[in-house]
Amino acid sequence: MKWIAVLAAPLLLALAGAGAGLVYLQSKGATPRALAPYLLKRTSGHNAYIEDAGRVASSTLLALDRGKAAPYAPPPLILGAQPEGPAAPSGRERLVGSIDEARRAMAEAVPGEVITFLPGDYVLRSTVYASRPGSAAAPIVVRAARPGTVTIAVQANEGFTVTAPWWRFENLGLRGACRHDDYCNHAFHVVGGAHHFVARNNTISDFNAHFKINGNRSGFPDHGLIEANTLANTAPRKTSRPVTPIDLVAASDWTIRANLIHDFVKAWGDRISYGAFAKGAAERTVFERNMVLCEAALSGQPGQRIGLSFGGGGTGKRYCRDARCITEHAGGSMRANLVAGCSDVGIYLNSASGTQLVDNTVLDTAGVQVRFPTSSATLAGNLVDGPLRADEGGVLRGEDNLSTAIPWLYLGRHPQRSLFADPARLDLRWRDDAPQRNAGAPAPGLCESERGKQRAYGAFDEFKRCLGAARQSGTLAPGTAAGEPAVQ
Repeated sequence: MKWIAVLAAPLLLALAGAGAGLVYLQSKGATPRALAPYLLKRTSGHNAYIEDAGRVASSTLLALDRGKAAPYAPPPLILGAQPEGPAAPSGRERLVGSIDEARRAMAEAVPGEVITFLPGDYVLRSTVYASRPGSAAAPIVVRAARPGTVTIAVQANEGFTVTAPWWRFENLGLRGACRHDDYCNHAFHVVGGAHHFVARNNTISDFNAHFKINGNRSGFPDHGLIEANTLANTAPRKTSRPVTPIDLVAASDWTIRANLIHDFVKAWGDRISYGAFAKGAAERTVFERNMVLCEAALSGQPGQRIGLSFGGGGTGKRYCRDARCITEHAGGSMRANLVAGCSDVGIYLNSASGTQLVDNTVLDTAGVQVRFPTSSATLAGNLVDGPLRADEGGVLRGEDNLSTAIPWLYLGRHPQRSLFADPARLDLRWRDDAPQRNAGAPAPGLCESERGKQRAYGAFDEFKRCLGAARQSGTLAPGTAAGEPAVQ
């Protein structure tokens, strides 16, 4: 048995070295999916042996962390745009059968008017402006009578630019149809005095930033609502422009609710993209009950994709609400969201103070990151398949969450992900009994109008409630989502 004694010392040293390496990686917040592309880049351009070693190491790390990821189409969901939309609003209706007619109608619109596109396919070659104000009692509505009956192919930098308050857009289908991705920037640009904007039950694809929201010298478009829309791209965006389906800068008191956001890959430039962010000294943004799938149909692409963020990549001071951006965001809330399939973190807080993260499910991502001394967050009831990280002075207060430490990821262990049947294909049935907690108070879930005090960690008790039949016709009053009181 002398050979055991001979091998014991180097084996113990190797194990100690491996353990020290994992502790170091934990201290640096380096997840395998972050380290893999770094190794690939560092070994590129060397001799064939080094390049081969880099490719093997990178693919091994990704396999340990991400497993097998095949493209899939999201199943029919009760989140996002639905076959049955909001009930028809009251008000004088004006039917339009061309983009020119719509342009004239919107230029002449008065409070309470309902501009309805006749069923058909339309081509929008230059931006249409919404510059006449509606009112709180009588917003101006632009809509299709039924979802799926109106498709607008946008061949312009911006489809609709909204500069006045109290406009609503419902049941429309918009598709970017530019020759070059640089040219189809926004389906909607909500800017300046366009407060109390609403977009509901629209299906929008193939734009860089489907919704762009920002202030200007005329003011800030506060108190907006983006609800029950499906936002996606059918291919990686060949652009160096920002790729973020909901790009909100310097506007406050927005609610982003019950949307399906998926496949927002940026192919050029820095290759960093986000599902949705609010930044630029914005305040009190609420992300609730959204499903964000960084990669579904477009899996395996290079680059970094982040699910939801307060702060994004930061803002130039001249674009900030306070012209300083002491914080990028303050007083925000993310609750009951599902974020999955991201090559980077699922939730990123960059200079975001006073954030509440409650009952979110975050799967197949690099976890949650709270970064910089101006960031602070309180987390409760979240189920995170990855680490909860406070980096570079960030403050994270955790209260009863499930998460996975970084060393486990290097060992191919995913205790939170393994709670579900097949998360790589969005089969989120519980394998066994759902882990429960006492939350203290009822609250809505991802697809549940109310969950009890005793409920599962994360965004839902039973994912099957997100599947199946669409909302029934007539159940949605104007300004109402399923299970929600009327707003605005």
